[in-house]
Amino acid sequence: MSTTTTLRAAPRRASKVGAGTVRPRGIRQRSLLHGAGSQLLLWTYAAIAFGPLLLVLIGSFRPNAEILRAPVGLPSSFDLSNYTRAWQTASISTYFVNSLTVTCASVALCVSVSAMTAYALARWKFRGRALLAAFFLSGLMIPAKLGLLPVFYMFQSMGLIDSRIGLVLLYAASGIPFSVFVIMGFMRGLPGELEEAARIDGANEGRLFVSVVLPLMRPALAVATVFQFAPTWNDFFYPLVLLRSGDKYTIPVGLTRFFGEFAADRGTLFAGLVIALVPLAVVFALATKQIVAGLTAGMSR
Repeated sequence: MSTTTTLRAAPRRASKVGAGTVRPRGIRQRSLLHGAGSQLLLWTYAAIAFGPLLLVLIGSFRPNAEILRAPVGLPSSFDLSNYTRAWQTASISTYFVNSLTVTCASVALCVSVSAMTAYALARWKFRGRALLAAFFLSGLMIPAKLGLLPVFYMFQSMGLIDSRIGLVLLYAASGIPFSVFVIMGFMRGLPGELEEAARIDGANEGRLFVSVVLPLMRPALAVATVFQFAPTWNDFFYPLVLLRSGDKYTIPVGLTRFFGEFAADRGTLFAGLVIALVPLAVVFALATKQIVAGLTAGMSR
C-alpha cells in the first residue's frame, strides 16, 4: 500500500520540479528583453539629445563655405580660425570672462552662506529655529523674478545698476533657499559622533566646521554648486534688465549681439556656442560622482 502511494506521488513531485525549472527561465528571458529595451530607449534618447550638440561641435571646425555647401558632414580639415575669430573679433572673450566672474563669485558666496546656515539649522538647538528654517525655505515658493521691480529700485538707490557686483549679490541671494534645503536635509542624515569627538578634543566651532563638517558635506555641496552654476551661467533675464554697458554683458546677452553680427558666418556661430557650453560641460563632468552621491544619500538610510 505504501509502495503504491510512493510511486503515484513521485510523478507529481517530478512535475512540480519541472515546472519550477521552467518558470525562472521565462522570467530571465523577460528580464533580458526588458533590460535590452531599456538600454535601446536610453541610447535613442542620448542620440536625440546629443546629436545637435555633436553637429555644432563638428561644424565649429569647418569653414563657412563648406558648411553652406554641405550643412551636415565631417570637416575636411580641422580649422581653428572660427574659434580665433569668435574669441577676438566677436568679443566672446569679454562675455565669457564676465559670465565666469559673476557665476563663480555668486556660486561661492551662495554655497558658503548656505553651508553655514544649514549647519546651524541642522545641528544647533535654539529658540525660533523652526521658524527661521521655514523663512529660508519659503523662498522656494516665490519665483525670484516676481520681485524684479523692488529689486530694480533697491539696486538703483544703492548704485548697483550696470554693476557686476549687483548681479553677484542677486544670484547668490536667489540661490540660498534651495541650497539651504539641500544641505540641511543632507546634514540631518549624518551622524553627530564625529562632531562630538572633535569637541571633546578641544576643537572650536570654526575648526569643527572647516575640518569635520565641510568634508562630510561634499556631496551636498556639489549638488548645490551645480544647481546654482547652471541657471546662473544661462540666465538671460537679469543681465538684460540690470546691465547697460556692452563690455559688462554676460554670455547669454552677448550671444544675442553675436548672432546679429555673424548671422551669415555659421562656423563662427558654432564656435561661439561651443565656447559658451564648455564651462557647463566641465562642471558636470567634474561633479557627476558627487552629485549622484548627494542625490542618493537619503535612499540608503
